[in-house]
Amino acid sequence: MIKKTILTIVLLVISNTFMTFAWYGHLKFKELGVFSKLGIFGVIFISWGIALFEYMFQVPANRIGFVGNGGPFNLWQLKVIQEAITLTVFTLFTVVFFKNQPLKLNHLIGFVFLILAVYFIFKKS
Repeated sequence: MIKKTILTIVLLVISNTFMTFAWYGHLKFKELGVFSKLGIFGVIFISWGIALFEYMFQVPANRIGFVGNGGPFNLWQLKVIQEAITLTVFTLFTVVFFKNQPLKLNHLIGFVFLILAVYFIFKKS
């Protein structure tokens, strides 16, 4: 069961890395000469191509991790894990690639609430 837990989380991290680049990476295209002249449909096409890789990791992660398929997580747990990973990956992405978007105290407070959400979702009632 530990193997499925780790595999699910690793696949979700990879998936969310692709998702973050698909959703927000294009905002840096103007700084990359060859992509700077792309119109919206070009950007959508490239983002869609990147998102394909997101799904190639997201779908197996959910299948492996889902309790109905012998995994360790119910749907609620899978979703809250995915959201926590998404914010973590997004935070790292933003701090590294968008240095003009600083991480502030209110962001950290919001993350504390997200951690509390994870706690309550996993708490046995």
